[in-house]
Formats: sequence, structure tokens, C-alpha cells
Amino acid sequence: MERTGISFLLNWLKSSNRLPLVIRGARQVGKTWIVRHLAQLEKLRLIELNFEDQKELASTFSSNDPTIIVKNLEDILGIEKIEPRKSLLFLDEIQAVPELYPKLRWFAEKMPELPVIAAGSLFEFIFKQDHEPLSMPVGRVEFMYLEPLSFEEFLLAKEKKQLVRLINSYTWSQDIPTITHTTLLSYFKEYIIVGGMPAAVKKWVIEQNLVEVSRIHHNILATFKGDFHKFAGRMDSDLLEQTMERVPVELGKKFVYSTVSKDVQVPAIKKSLDLLCKARLCHKIFSTAANGLPLHGEVNEKFIKAIFLDVGLCSASLGLSLVGIKSVQEIALINSGGIAEQVVGQLLRSMQPLFIDPELYYWLRYEKKSTAEIDYIIQHEAHVLPIEVKAGEAGTLKSLHFFMGLKKLSSAVRVYSGMPLRTPIKTKDPYEKSVSYELMSIPFYLISQMNRLVNE
Repeated sequence: MERTGISFLLNWLKSSNRLPLVIRGARQVGKTWIVRHLAQLEKLRLIELNFEDQKELASTFSSNDPTIIVKNLEDILGIEKIEPRKSLLFLDEIQAVPELYPKLRWFAEKMPELPVIAAGSLFEFIFKQDHEPLSMPVGRVEFMYLEPLSFEEFLLAKEKKQLVRLINSYTWSQDIPTITHTTLLSYFKEYIIVGGMPAAVKKWVIEQNLVEVSRIHHNILATFKGDFHKFAGRMDSDLLEQTMERVPVELGKKFVYSTVSKDVQVPAIKKSLDLLCKARLCHKIFSTAANGLPLHGEVNEKFIKAIFLDVGLCSASLGLSLVGIKSVQEIALINSGGIAEQVVGQLLRSMQPLFIDPELYYWLRYEKKSTAEIDYIIQHEAHVLPIEVKAGEAGTLKSLHFFMGLKKLSSAVRVYSGMPLRTPIKTKDPYEKSVSYELMSIPFYLISQMNRLVNE
């Protein structure tokens, strides 16, 4: 299958000031595959070390001299001379031996001609050690953040390149034929069921069997739970499992820690969610005042929502049967539309440049008789952009009208299952004050084009 991350890796590989690259992402999002694919494309000799399976290989890095390290690798692996410019050194599951992470700086300084990539499914834990912190190679490494497959990557896996070209080239002046719109929504329904985990997508493309896809999903979830013992000393594995299973249930709502367990104190549950987010299995959505940029500067940590890593896994965790759904419009019947918020949040994360660790925000005005909420708030260039998610084609926009009047913004986005539309809004907020702005209604399948369409 095609991953857009390959372009990022090719640019990194050919960069004149290349540094060792660290790929960060959850287990089974395709980190190992994409590195192997890069080596194959560029005809590089791949020196792959998996420290989870072969922790003893860490001894080959005892020196701080890359020349000695490379010689050690030749000897221990029994391979011929490694030519740095024709090779790719891949340190997989590096979190199993965190003391190796600082060694990356020596490759940057003493052997820059050898491309080096490190990756790990629990890599985030290197940065939060319980013991004495490691000496980090600040300024000597660069990062790539890998998410599950986007909707376009899903279409490419299904060999629907023409539809991807249509998505990438669509402008407001175009009319999308009804049959094309219906077809894209149908494929988006598939994406909601299958999700973006590479193993599930591959199984679906080859066999078109939802039972087998479900089996893959549950195997992945079991693998995640099997990893919890690696959090030893940090958190009880049962509490981690309870918290992970609660996130899909609470989609679209404020995450209330006490709903996880009434027998466990809130600080412990809060820590368990933090750990799951560090493992990139879940993602917090922070409440922001949205008065300006940066959005993180006005976060209220008392109010958070959360989404899961992947919409397909999310549905599997909920035990939902999506097979009988006939159209995307019916998503609203499931989990009060929470699945729609999940998939939009997931795709908003995949819109970010791969060198940025994506964050999500929403807006909440909480008063007893006047609560208003905007599903997502993003930064669009130098502006604040609100996004409302509607699972179907209809739905009130009272909160959006209020927000737009309060913040005096000129543009807003609605993600829904209808046709693309640009609509001038002239209305009144709940206090009878006039509100006017442009509403850009974007179908689910055009989420990736949001920034470009807003610019138009």
C-alpha cells in the first residue's frame, strides 16, 4: 500500500543537513514497514536491529564512536563491510534499551553520511524516566510522527487513484456528481468500519471479509493490552485496560475520570490516561478559550475529551455491529454521533505535517442554563478556525452561531455528509445579537483538503 510518509522519508534521506530520524507512533501503525519500504525503494542495504527481540545487541553500542559501532555490528551480525552511503541503519523498538537513544548524536556528528532511523511503539516513555533522566541529543535528531492510514491512503490501498485525484484537485467552483458523492461516502463508510490500521486495511482489500477485519482489530487490541506489563511500576495493568476501554464509550463527551472506576482515586485514573496518550493509543482533546493563538496558551485542563487511536479499533472496542448500516448518514444512530467525532479528530491529526506532533482542541462554554460547545478548534495559518461535526446532513448550529458572534470570526467549517457548500450566514445568537460569517460545509471525504478550501 502507498503511504504519504514515504515522500517525507525520501526528502529526509536526500537532505544535505540530514540528522538521525526518530519515528514516533503507536504499535502497528506501520513504522517498521515504511522503513523497509524506503530501503527497498532507494536500494539501500538495510541493517535492521530489533531491540525488543535482541536486547543483547545493545552491547555493540558501548562506544561513542560510530566507526567502532559499525565494526561491532559487522562482527556480531556476520556481515560484510557496511558502506555508510549505501546503507540504512534501523534501530527498531529502541525504547527497550533507552540508554541507546543519546548515542544518536554521535552519528549526527561523526558519521552523518550513514542514514539512521530509530523507532519504537512505546518511545514516548524514554522522555519520562522514573530514574535519572537521560542526556537527550537535543538538536542532533529530527522527528516523524506516524498516524494510521488517512482516508486517501485507504482509497489508494483500494486502487481508487482517480477518486484520490478528484479529492486533491476539487475546488469550490466544481460540481460533484451525485453518483460520485454517493460513491465517496460509501467508501468513507468502509473507512469507518475498517479504520486505518495497515493490517486491517490489507485484510479488507484482499478478502472483503468484515469478520476477518474484526479478528484483526481484536488481535491488535489484545496486543495493546499485552503491552501494559511494560508499564511496570507506573500503573496497574487492569486500570490501564479499564481506562482504554472507557475512551470509546465517552467519545464526544467530556472525559469524566470517575466513570472509569468508582473504586480508584481520580489522580490514578488521570495518570492511566496520560500513560495511554504517551503510548499514542489515545489522544486528549484540550479545552481552549480560543481567543487567539497559540491555542495551547488558553487551555483549561479541567475539561478534556478523548479519542482513540483509530476509528476501526474504536468500533471494535465498543462491540458495535456496523455491518447493517446502509449509509454514512446513519452514523448518528451509533454512540450518539461519537464515531463521527472520532473519525474527524483522527483525520485532523493526519492533516498535520509529519514533523509536528499533532494536538487537538475544542471549545466549551459551561453554564447551567447556557452550555455551548464547538467540536474542534484548529489553527489555520494565523487564524482560529472552528469546526462543527454533524454525522448526517442536518443538525442545528446554535453553538456555532454563538461562538462566531462571541469571537467575531469570519469563517467556520461544518463537516457533514452533504455536498460541499459555501453559505453566508446571517442570524442572531441566543441573546438576539446579530451574527454574520461564512460557513463552509465540507463532506467527510474532503477533510484533508480543509486548509486549501478555506484559503480559496
